[in-house]
Amino acid sequence: MKKHMSKDQEFEIMKLVFDKFLWVGTFIMGYGFYKMITTATDFWYGISIIIAGAIVMFLFLWLLVKEYHYME
Repeated sequence: MKKHMSKDQEFEIMKLVFDKFLWVGTFIMGYGFYKMITTATDFWYGISIIIAGAIVMFLFLWLLVKEYHYME
């Protein structure tokens, strides 16, 4: 016999997962900022890492919103 979670429980778990992905995106963007500051010769490498972090954050945000609307 399976136990099913309530909508509130599912939402709380989704928030925890989203929080972890936000941290991953933040660390990627922070690393890009660090590389941009420390390597004066390769400014665009740091910018590209920051953009990659923003894309990661946007993709997971889009996935979360899509999944949340699917549950409703």
